Amino acid sequence: MPTDVQLHIDGSIGRIVLDRPKAMNALTHGMVQAVREALDAWAVDEAVTAVVLTGAGERGLCAGADIRALHDDAKAGGAGARAFFRDEYRLNHLISRYPKPYLAVMDGVTMGGGVGLSAHGSVRVVTERSAIGMPETRIGLMPDVGGSHLLAHAPGELGTHLALTAATMDAADALHCGFADHFVPSAALPALVGAADPLAELPGLTAAAPASTLSGQRDWIDACYAADSVEEIVDRLHSYGLPEAKEAAEQILGKSPTALKVTLAALRRARTHTTLAETLDQEYRLSVTALTTPDLPEGIRAQVIDKDRNPRWSPATLAEVTPEAVERFFAPLGDGELRLSAAG
Repeated sequence: MPTDVQLHIDGSIGRIVLDRPKAMNALTHGMVQAVREALDAWAVDEAVTAVVLTGAGERGLCAGADIRALHDDAKAGGAGARAFFRDEYRLNHLISRYPKPYLAVMDGVTMGGGVGLSAHGSVRVVTERSAIGMPETRIGLMPDVGGSHLLAHAPGELGTHLALTAATMDAADALHCGFADHFVPSAALPALVGAADPLAELPGLTAAAPASTLSGQRDWIDACYAADSVEEIVDRLHSYGLPEAKEAAEQILGKSPTALKVTLAALRRARTHTTLAETLDQEYRLSVTALTTPDLPEGIRAQVIDKDRNPRWSPATLAEVTPEAVERFFAPLGDGELRLSAAG
């Protein structure tokens, strides 16, 4: 068993503890495989009545995938990354259909792959320390792990705003946008997580969350992000007349132009999907194709390796990203397809 994830049965509860606190519990391929094996076993174990997911340390549940490893593998051809994405998305799908209650404690930082492990669960808890988001456009990638499904079904155009700006949600925004179900003060987490039956304790520990900031910004967000192109969205934001809208436009313009255009197309298509499996199949095509572009390793270099925060995107502008370049990301992969939707 890997030392970076703890898996054990405590009474009738299957417990998953992501245990890479120095790396903010970033996911490795081995962690994904170990969690999958445990969930498969617990699904048919009559002694296990529910599963609880938490993260070790004080910083958060999970900051996402180990993108340093992703960077190195992408530069080496991407075979390991493709295998990682395949197993990760299959795990996300399993969690969404898990036959037993799956309680995810999204305390602290919960980003990218951490959202995939938690926000598809049947019982999702946030706290006043929660910081939740899909920041993939910062590194030249598109929202994945089923994140584009959640974003596409958020109220109005809030999901489009979150995806293109890579903005972070607090607990109230996560509840409003459909990423979480319950607000529990962090001081009450020991009582919840340590309980013999956390689900029975949850109603007594749930509190009223603060009002969502995003819910009060729907007017300008819906008006600007309903546009059909990223260029028009940026133009509308700049001309709307609100500082918040102008700031959003500037945030968008700092992201990978290719990732932005592919993300917008992906969200629009995800709205038409009837299942999470369809969206995961689409996300796999996008991620596999992203491995063949210069923006993904360059984005990770700028954000995580050199930390100069000055990525040199290629193409460098939105105008240079053609419709044909966007459509290439959605092309079928032949024998390399994920095919979750075909499996039901």
